Amino acid sequence: MTSRQRVLAAFRHEEPDRVPINYSANEGIDQRLKVHFGVAKGDDEALLRALGVDFRCIGAPHTGPKLHADVPGRSIDLWGIHRRWVQHATGGYWDYCDWPLREATLEQVERWPMPSPDHFDYAAVAEQCRRQDGYCLCVGNPGLGDVINSTGMIRTMEQVLLDLVTDNGAGLRLIDRRLDIQLEVARRTIKAARGKADLLWLGEDLGSQRGPLLSPSLFRRHIRPRMQRFVDLGKAYGLPVMIHSCGSSSWAFDDFLEMGISIADTLQPEAKDMAPAYLKNRWGKRLAFHGMISTAGPVAYGTVKDVVRNVRETLETMMPGGGYALAPTHMLQDNSPTENVVAMYEAAKKYGAY
Repeated sequence: MTSRQRVLAAFRHEEPDRVPINYSANEGIDQRLKVHFGVAKGDDEALLRALGVDFRCIGAPHTGPKLHADVPGRSIDLWGIHRRWVQHATGGYWDYCDWPLREATLEQVERWPMPSPDHFDYAAVAEQCRRQDGYCLCVGNPGLGDVINSTGMIRTMEQVLLDLVTDNGAGLRLIDRRLDIQLEVARRTIKAARGKADLLWLGEDLGSQRGPLLSPSLFRRHIRPRMQRFVDLGKAYGLPVMIHSCGSSSWAFDDFLEMGISIADTLQPEAKDMAPAYLKNRWGKRLAFHGMISTAGPVAYGTVKDVVRNVRETLETMMPGGGYALAPTHMLQDNSPTENVVAMYEAAKKYGAY
């Protein structure tokens, strides 16, 4: 089977030739894997092929004007989110900081520079589809359509949750300005793919390790209606919709199904009500799953044997009847030994055959 056939069959709850595989990693472990496989530093495609990855993301690059001034010691993106480099024992990462709209008024939110949907190169999408033909082509990522996480990066998580609870006009307007732009960019990207896109990938972190991050009623009042617009976009183009959610998020799975979402991503097995057997037994005939190999588990802290055992046991639970793609629960972190990550992907191919 091609990668595209393999993924789509699995997500239709059919058994493909082997379990589909995906990959995401911080820069440190990514570069170590490239050295391990003898891949050039910037050759992402070669690494994905070495790992046997079946997914590719397509998107329109931004070609518009610079929207936010540089700040010393900071990385600033299109939306004005500030990040600073944090070094740790095994590498480092760009962490969110400053939160420039933490106390913003409605007027300040309206004036905040954001990208225009007109300033993206949609012509590049067709070339991406041509170059990556045969793979499952995804539009979006865990940051598409999310309310709490990405807004929290610029306003703080605490303030966003307060905005939702109190119906704060400035906070809600910030959310909607960003989502309106994202939705239109996604629409134009899918259209530019000319029928080659296979999957719409959304995100919204809904759980802590111990339970829901917000009440079901608050989710249904503010999150679900906004998310529904993206789900409806995917359905309008015949695309299955996958949603990323960290933590204990299974409390929302029935809502996902009602909305038309058919694939749940992340699936942190150590979080409450997220164990593989629990998810498979309760939702396995209605939802497909993507993830489940914890970046805070054996891949990071175990031996190679521990990793292989964890992958094999996960596959034995999740594979029957299809409906599963193996992936890390989040970006693989720099504290994961290279040999453990290699073992994870080798075990996926060895024990993932039907």
